[in-house]
Amino acid sequence: MFYIFLSILCSVAVAVLLKLFNRYSIDSLQAIIINYPTALILSYLFFKPDLQIVGQHSNLLPEYTILALLLLSLFYFISRSITYSGMVITAVAQRLSLLIPVLAAFILFGEQLNPIKIAGLLTGFLAIILSLPYTKNEDGNKKASVFFPLIVFSGTGVIDVLFNRLAQNKEVPFTTALSTVFGIAMFLGFIVLAYLFTTGKSKFSLKTAIGGLLLGSFNFFSIIFYLKALHLESTKPSVIFSALDVGVITLGSIVGFFIFSEKLSLRNKLGILVAIISIIIFSFA
Repeated sequence: MFYIFLSILCSVAVAVLLKLFNRYSIDSLQAIIINYPTALILSYLFFKPDLQIVGQHSNLLPEYTILALLLLSLFYFISRSITYSGMVITAVAQRLSLLIPVLAAFILFGEQLNPIKIAGLLTGFLAIILSLPYTKNEDGNKKASVFFPLIVFSGTGVIDVLFNRLAQNKEVPFTTALSTVFGIAMFLGFIVLAYLFTTGKSKFSLKTAIGGLLLGSFNFFSIIFYLKALHLESTKPSVIFSALDVGVITLGSIVGFFIFSEKLSLRNKLGILVAIISIIIFSFA
């Protein structure tokens, strides 16, 4: 479990960085884009991907490109969700996204739902309802501040489904496919940066570049430690999945509540508890 603990630390560190970007006036979008060349360089050092295999399966490039676009945009929405809804709510939204692959397997691929999965789905959706933050508008009316967490929830779930498809493809190793996605995300991100720089809508900032390097490093190592944990505990993947999700929610809640003084209602706290229960239920499914 040592590697899963390291993966949890890196995952929460990514959220902490995104939280600090807003505090220290660091351009989140620029840092997120710089995160991808960092992740790509590290993937070449650790994964040593074979690009010839990718060239032989060019039919997969559209899928890689869609995934790269989703990763770029979702990372930005995660940063907005952390800014406006907090680390805790965002962590719950991300980790409960496992509901979407389960529903996709049932709706799209005809997989049967057993009582345990049904219980996990019901408690998961209840956790989402309880966890969503409520704020007051300027006119004093209550309105659910749900947009960013729901985007994070749905976007992460769709990405999980696409990553599962990549993992099931035996012709291209998952690490090679992942490195390719990082490369495409970097290319697309650089196009966005070029537009922002040439139009004067953004300027290069050294502290933002450093933030992007740190973001890419923690993001990459959260993945590699997770893969190492799966490799060592290959017969117990459900234990790894649930340990990671529960760990990120728990540590993220501790950091958000005690370090960043995020305010949570009793309903939100109950939602976090129900989310952990839902994840544990799925570990038995």
